[in-house]
Amino acid sequence: MIQGDKEGAGPLTDGAIRPLTDREFSLFQELIQREAGIHLTPPKRALLVGRLSRRLRALGLKSFSAYYQLVTERGSAELTVLLDCICTNETHFFREPRQFEFLEQRVFPEWLSQLASGTRPRRIRVWSAACSTGEEPYSLAMMLWDQFPPTSGWEIEILATDLSTRVLKQAQDGVWPVEKSKEIPPKYLKPYMLKGTRSQEGKMKVSPTLRSVVRFERANLNSDLSPVTGLFDLIFCRNVLIYFSTESKARVVDRLLNHLAPTGYLFVGHAESLSSLTDRVWSVIPTVYVHAWKKDSEAKNAAAVGSAGSILAAESRS
Repeated sequence: MIQGDKEGAGPLTDGAIRPLTDREFSLFQELIQREAGIHLTPPKRALLVGRLSRRLRALGLKSFSAYYQLVTERGSAELTVLLDCICTNETHFFREPRQFEFLEQRVFPEWLSQLASGTRPRRIRVWSAACSTGEEPYSLAMMLWDQFPPTSGWEIEILATDLSTRVLKQAQDGVWPVEKSKEIPPKYLKPYMLKGTRSQEGKMKVSPTLRSVVRFERANLNSDLSPVTGLFDLIFCRNVLIYFSTESKARVVDRLLNHLAPTGYLFVGHAESLSSLTDRVWSVIPTVYVHAWKKDSEAKNAAAVGSAGSILAAESRS
């Protein structure tokens, strides 16, 4: 048990849970920081209480110290449930449209140019880190299947990972309220989403063809990336770093970059920036990054083009 903290230890009414003490909050902060890299600031105290209280009631526990003891004694099984409870999983289809426009207007033409020059195969690998309930990886799958159809010889592989087993189960099922169809461009909706009928009325489900290119795995960005192997052309890790401490952010970014292909792109959330975390990246537009050495490479190419143009102009004058 947690010792040396008398706060909240008074008599209880039936079903009541003792208030979270400062000492207990500190212990949960340290545990969650260590295991998941998530930094719970003091304003998040109420959120922690709200989310864990439901679990305490389900287990018939009367205090947060009893739950902390259960988590630390039982090990990974209850720890996984704890992390599920504290994860925030808000997401949408085609969230942050400017990033999807960037894919269509810059990245996809670049890939086709590389294919024409023989510098890339007909294979695309994408990692959706912190995929939540699946809207992000399936949005990417729709775009890629439309632009690079497997019937034309393209191989599409999307790895979708999350810390929460609860949301991964929902993502694997690929079923959402039909109201979410409003988030999907019409050109993708009919080919890739099935409308529920009878017992499934009011719901929509991803098509089997699209489901076949997405693989879901549990991964902890702060510690265990064993399901993640190889290099990826695109890595999406959006609206996740904001929950980490500075130290954890830098560690996670390094791990992401270790899996980013030399010509790959890393996408982060609209409120996130990597400029103060690492010198390994260069921002091509806000929230989209490439390896830092690409900046020097593009500068050299631009200089070479400019130099060649000057030489040709001089020759034409002579």
